[in-house]
Amino acid sequence: MTPKSLLRLPAAASMAEELRDGRFRPVIGPPGGVDPLVRRLVLCSGKFFYDLAGSRLAQGSEEVAIGRIELLYPFPVAEVRALVRRFPRLERLVWAQEEPRNMGALKFVLPELARLSPEGVVMETVARPERSSPAEGYGAVHLAEQRRIVREALRGGPATGGRGPAAPPWRTP
Repeated sequence: MTPKSLLRLPAAASMAEELRDGRFRPVIGPPGGVDPLVRRLVLCSGKFFYDLAGSRLAQGSEEVAIGRIELLYPFPVAEVRALVRRFPRLERLVWAQEEPRNMGALKFVLPELARLSPEGVVMETVARPERSSPAEGYGAVHLAEQRRIVREALRGGPATGGRGPAAPPWRTP
């Protein structure tokens, strides 16, 4: 139940001790504790984490942190809240997914993140445009779109396709 690419990816492997002594973690954040330098927290799920973390844009960036939500339902409220609180100067909370906007976890996750988002933090989403098929149909187009999604998730920009107001419309006052 995983893409074949993850079976061969060294970064996705676990040590035998982790399997023996570890436990399932519904939310996985960057190592360390409180980080006052981070201003942008990118959350994603599954394989897309490795695309984000492996990007040159993520390497050496002190203002961007990447977290994985490994359990979508029931939504891990306490764990996500604890991750967000590690970044006291957070300005942007981004949900990134490689699926189109009308697919994947986006519509379920956004209201949950909005409830946990600190006051004044801007919510963003980055995904492929809505479509009837999850794939573009051409390999080169898929790679270009994947690069765009990674770039916008990590750096933002005028065409994030989901930049919203500081108080999203689904947030109740």
